[in-house]
Amino acid sequence: MNDSTEDKGWWTRLSGGLKRTSSSLGSSITALVSHRPLEPATLDALEDELVRADLGQELAARIVNELGAGRYPQGLSPEEVKGVLASEIEKALAPVAKPLELTKQPFVILVAGVNGSGKTTTIGKLAARLRAQGKSVMLVAGDTFRAAAIDQLKIWGERTGAAVMAREPGADAASLAFDAVTAAKAQGVEVVLVDTAGRLQNRAELMGELEKMVRVMRKVEPTAPHAVLLVLDATIGQNALSQVEIFGKIAGVTGLVMTKLDGTARGGILVAIASRFGLPVHFIGVGEGVDDLAPFTARDFSRALVGLNS
Repeated sequence: MNDSTEDKGWWTRLSGGLKRTSSSLGSSITALVSHRPLEPATLDALEDELVRADLGQELAARIVNELGAGRYPQGLSPEEVKGVLASEIEKALAPVAKPLELTKQPFVILVAGVNGSGKTTTIGKLAARLRAQGKSVMLVAGDTFRAAAIDQLKIWGERTGAAVMAREPGADAASLAFDAVTAAKAQGVEVVLVDTAGRLQNRAELMGELEKMVRVMRKVEPTAPHAVLLVLDATIGQNALSQVEIFGKIAGVTGLVMTKLDGTARGGILVAIASRFGLPVHFIGVGEGVDDLAPFTARDFSRALVGLNS
């Protein structure tokens, strides 16, 4: 987004979306460290607060080491502490802030995530972004067990001008994926977004279904899928870590999309996930609107997370 007005609008949404996190983080830190010497007991308490904010033990320890290195004998102001926090968080996030690059045509994206994570809505928002960039898009209703997900994708197709490939509820997801990729190749579609089932209760069944989808798609397009995006709901906090682990094994996740950052005080979980898994974070969502999904940038996120101005 080069346009400064658009940038400003996104910053407003991002900082507003992360307000719960930055407020809770800011108030606890301010109470601890404002203008007092950073003694060991204070630093220990600060480390506990940072872990409680879901930033992860490793990063919390690094931040505390940075603050306790003797450079601040008089203590720090709240803004100075936030500056150090933002800087260390940005360092942790910079390696994973990577755009999603469309390197093939059709570029097939498998979208995974548990039911309720905002997966289908995220597909719709991604379609809207891609259509705004002038790309042709096909949406594939591969979550064939949920009639609501199929209907939702059809609505997004109408809204964005994307083609939709869907079957009746209960249809075979793999044969749908096969037909979709075949049609996309024949029609010269640039991006194919494939929704998938999100039932984690039976992992073996889910894994079997995803493996079958991939296997049959490769009969048409040997390199598909070109990306496997995992959609994560920020409000679930620490549970997001286990979801990355499970879907990493089941679906071979290549990148992440974090949603619902506006509904939680647990935005720090993205930092813990980045530190632990090192997977690219392509997009984040901070609201229900179609424009509330945007490419992930380490600096903006870090500053919004701790409540600094852009």
